[in-house]
Amino acid sequence: MARTLRVAAAQTGAVTETAEPAIVEAVIGMIDAARRQEARLVVFPELCLAPFFANRLVERFDPLFLSPSDEVVRRILRHAAQARIAIVLPIPERAPDGWFNTALVADEDGKAVGRYRKTHIPAYFPNERPGGTGSYEKFYFAPGNELEPFEVCGTRLGIQICNDRLYPEASRVLALKGAELIAMPIAFSVYADAAQRASIWDVPPRARAYENGLFVLACNRVGVEGARHHLGRSLLADPMGMIQAEAGTQAPELLVAEIDLEEVTRARAGLAWWRDRRPDLYGPIVT
Repeated sequence: MARTLRVAAAQTGAVTETAEPAIVEAVIGMIDAARRQEARLVVFPELCLAPFFANRLVERFDPLFLSPSDEVVRRILRHAAQARIAIVLPIPERAPDGWFNTALVADEDGKAVGRYRKTHIPAYFPNERPGGTGSYEKFYFAPGNELEPFEVCGTRLGIQICNDRLYPEASRVLALKGAELIAMPIAFSVYADAAQRASIWDVPPRARAYENGLFVLACNRVGVEGARHHLGRSLLADPMGMIQAEAGTQAPELLVAEIDLEEVTRARAGLAWWRDRRPDLYGPIVT
């Protein structure tokens, strides 16, 4: 019997300042479009309400962050609840215990299911080539410490934010804990090597889907934001690692697709990964 779920990746565009009216209205509009297309779950890109400020050093960075209790965040979550849509809303989170790169998760009833805080915080050196800004995320974000799926829309949803997708161990943990779908909010820029970056974009989400026999919904930002050129190409990969839907590279877009969660069961029965795993040999990974 099919267990279908209609999902959406809301590929939003460039942002000038945190929670500016244009991006808030764009997010509200994407939720409305998802409702019209009967999606039950919508995922937004990494830090979607803010510019990707981690490509520069700003000493007084607190104003770039949001609290989950801020009215602008609550407005978006209320709107999703009114539309009866579950939501993954990534924000730069200001919290009593620090500043985090966070994805808030709410179900179709508007209930706060939880939040995922990015666990693998990168830092990249800049270079002199156009777009070679580097990334200074370690100056801004503390790492999260949990890898737990969320119960949403009749399935178990894992989340990996951008750089997290490069660590197969984390995605495997989510799969072992029952995740059937991993949402990947991303802000993937071409940096200084557009050809190479474009060629590898789909490799990690497809690999994580195939390795674990689950769906991956990767939602990327799109367009030019200062020195950054975000690639777009949000995509859905199925449990066999095939791309089922992909957005464009030029403009904001709502990518909607229907998935059958029974494909997860079939993939895990048909692929040898689950039968032939050897955890007894993997100790060096975690020591």
